[in-house]
Amino acid sequence: MTTPAKKKNKVLPIVLGVLVILGAIFGINEYLYSSKHVDTDDAQIDGDISPVVARVGGYVKDINFEENTKVSQDQVLVTLDDRDYKIKLEQAEAGQVGANANVGVSQAQIAATSANTSTAKANIEAAKVKLNLAQKDFDRYANLVKDGAVTQQAFDQAKAQKETAQAAYTAAVDQYNAAVKQVGTTQSQLSVTNSGVTQHQSDVDFAKLQLSYTQIKAPTTGIVSKKNIQKGQLVQAGQSLFSIVNDNGVYVTANFKETQLEKLHSGLPVKITVDAYPDQEIDGEVYNFSPITGAKGSLLPPDNATGNFVKVVQRVPVKIKIKANDKAMLEKLRPGMSVKVSVAIK
Repeated sequence: MTTPAKKKNKVLPIVLGVLVILGAIFGINEYLYSSKHVDTDDAQIDGDISPVVARVGGYVKDINFEENTKVSQDQVLVTLDDRDYKIKLEQAEAGQVGANANVGVSQAQIAATSANTSTAKANIEAAKVKLNLAQKDFDRYANLVKDGAVTQQAFDQAKAQKETAQAAYTAAVDQYNAAVKQVGTTQSQLSVTNSGVTQHQSDVDFAKLQLSYTQIKAPTTGIVSKKNIQKGQLVQAGQSLFSIVNDNGVYVTANFKETQLEKLHSGLPVKITVDAYPDQEIDGEVYNFSPITGAKGSLLPPDNATGNFVKVVQRVPVKIKIKANDKAMLEKLRPGMSVKVSVAIK
């Protein structure tokens, strides 16, 4: 018969042998896996978070959303009291109407001065004709008075008529030049008036833009969070009101050790496991690498210039794009969630 001691002696080597085999299998599997994959659990979900900021000040009139709900791009989320901005727009439009009226007046003045110029030019021609006639009469009487054919009085009258015609001609030329200058002045005034119209149009456009800012719209499609306003609250221009997590901006930031980067490059496939949903894997792809380590980008980066330091393996943030192959799963992801990533390097 076999004694119990002998049986125990046979069982122990068998158990040890099984453990050694299992350990060898586990070690070989881990070696084969690690030779083809690079893993890290120092990773989390990130996303494009768009802050919504008030561009004008005013009292909150309506809030058309609830926190943690989905909104669409260009959806009106908040309405501010716009009465002040409507009045400013009316004032700008009134100024524009006045400027346009001034343009009409200036154009009418140009037409009137142009007509005066034509009249003055005709007066010059008429005065020139009279002056030529008076000059001929004067020349004829000058010859006749030498021969005694006419009296001195008749000659003096011809001379006076010539001088009168000369003065009339000079006056007509001066009136024409003045009319031409008046046209130029009026045209300059029209240019100034047109500049005023442009300025008032800019005022109207600016007032319309300010009025449009009283309707605060969603800059992107996503989920609203961190609401910091209430109805009736006075907000100031530049004040942050809430944030929107972009639906299409969710990705993974994985902090790999610097010793792991040698095997990584853009385009490698990634398997992502979210701690909140450990039974579901998400496909991803290595996208790009941070230009600095996480420690270097911290508020107080380490300074080893003194030489008194302990060498620590640094980690480099790597951005991983999530493939949209499971939209239901993607809708569950929230920035800040912890994940584990496994990059297939072979």
